Amino acid sequence: MGLQIDPAFVQAAEHRPKSTISDAGSIPLIDLSPLLHHQIPSDPSDPAIADEISNLIAQIGEACKDWGFFQVVNHGVEMELLEKVEAVTKEFFALPAEEKRKVKRGEVNPMGYYDAEHTKNVRDWKEVFDFSVTEWVTPSLRLENQWPENPPEMRVVCEKYYIGVEKLGYKLLELISLSLNLAAKHLSAFYEDSNSYIRLNHYSPCNSPDLVLGVGHHKDCGGLTVLFQDEVGGLDIKRKTDGEWIRVKPIHNSFIVNLGDIIQVWSNDKYESVEHRVSVNSEKDRYSIPLFFNPASSTNVKPLEELVSEDNPPKYHEYNWGHFYKTRKDSNFQKLEKENIQIYHFKRV
Repeated sequence: MGLQIDPAFVQAAEHRPKSTISDAGSIPLIDLSPLLHHQIPSDPSDPAIADEISNLIAQIGEACKDWGFFQVVNHGVEMELLEKVEAVTKEFFALPAEEKRKVKRGEVNPMGYYDAEHTKNVRDWKEVFDFSVTEWVTPSLRLENQWPENPPEMRVVCEKYYIGVEKLGYKLLELISLSLNLAAKHLSAFYEDSNSYIRLNHYSPCNSPDLVLGVGHHKDCGGLTVLFQDEVGGLDIKRKTDGEWIRVKPIHNSFIVNLGDIIQVWSNDKYESVEHRVSVNSEKDRYSIPLFFNPASSTNVKPLEELVSEDNPPKYHEYNWGHFYKTRKDSNFQKLEKENIQIYHFKRV
């Protein structure tokens, strides 16, 4: 991207990363191996739930409440699949710019390649490729994949990866549902005709890591994010206890999971979507691959009836996820004069 930094990338002084960042008190690490031996129970009150599963549900609940982020190991996604998707990701982003732009996305169809995304009205230091296995068209949004000619195996590898990580997403959603004392499939019911998608991220080396960010500070607007990252690292989260930024240390063959705004609203603020960002490296390329695990676009999001009461009334007005998502996507293509739509715009006074 050149030695001279375009002002469009420069963060406001208060949002620039410090030269050093702590990795102390990192996010909870959760071992999902109990799921290899036990089924996820359908009902949280089932007296036959194995102790290992009860403990796992409790760990998930604590991580969601205290951090909004956690890391999982022994997750069931094959290592070979992780290696293959990382390889095709690197191969695709190594192509000449004109080759990648043959599958460039646009305002009508946000699937494909893009290198000029904005977060909080500041341009991100990254390039991305978005795809979904389930393509669909609504009056307000079209999601149609644009697969490049090279690498030739990219589509097959990416679709297999999507299926593998989506299975993990459903397991996590069931555990989160149980941790809220809901039936395991309660949240999954909103995911029929899901508009989930996967993003391949490439953050190239930057000679001014003190001025720019790979992705600016933000909260994910969807349901759940399940992220695979390489060994370079750069994901920073804002710790809830003190508001300090901490670096998430890469752990081989793990996934990082974070709650999105939809789960915050569903839980009526019992769980919170937490602010995070991506710092850039002055010497190394970084790659990461998140699944944005989102419900159907027709879903009307509001606090779940089972989690509200006279003593805990709903804290949000209802909103339509598809409209919300479309509004957020539109801001990726131009700098706005006002802040993009956020869930606090739906907060009840």
